[in-house]
Amino acid sequence: MENTTTHILIADDHQMVIDGIKSMLSHNKEYQVVAEANNGQAAFDLIASNPERIKLLLTDISMPLLSGTELCKMVKAQFPHIQVLVLSMYNNVTAVKEAVMAEADGYILKNSGKEELLNALYRITNDGTFFSQDIVPIIYSQYQKQKIQDEELNMLSPREKEVLSLIVKELTSEEIAEKLFISKKTVDNHRQNLFVKCNCKSTVGLVKYAIKHGID
Repeated sequence: MENTTTHILIADDHQMVIDGIKSMLSHNKEYQVVAEANNGQAAFDLIASNPERIKLLLTDISMPLLSGTELCKMVKAQFPHIQVLVLSMYNNVTAVKEAVMAEADGYILKNSGKEELLNALYRITNDGTFFSQDIVPIIYSQYQKQKIQDEELNMLSPREKEVLSLIVKELTSEEIAEKLFISKKTVDNHRQNLFVKCNCKSTVGLVKYAIKHGID
């Protein structure tokens, strides 16, 4: 009969957290904590030494030597069979966004109870994802924000994006015209269109807009 027990590695710089999770899972035959580490680098080294041993990584975000998000990125890049659940005390936009960008399979808060932890483990180990109810609105708002930014960028023509990129590099209208092989008047027309489309009143405003939307 195939062994269906999920082997877990816990990475957290607070031993009490590790011990607490191990205690919660101690009587559950579906999950077994087979390794633990007090910093991100030690966790990665343990995984790299025997990657097939680990099925699920439970990791904090803020840890010495290697953060949880960096650990997640490295694990997902080199050992994609390993699923990652972030267990953190942070529910701010930056922390959640970094975890999602690192391709974490789930994110729950450290004040979550045993039931939510087990729910997260079940969902993730059955090829799903799990994000705490406190986290979902943050992810949704970031998605909506990105969607709006993408829609705004789509309003700009390829030439307008080129001009905006050169404005960010502090080129004058004459220099932009020379670089793009167009007339200064055409550049000025593009600049005016950018003011309208980007809802900006000055070159500084255009630069801020470009930075916000990742144009450089």
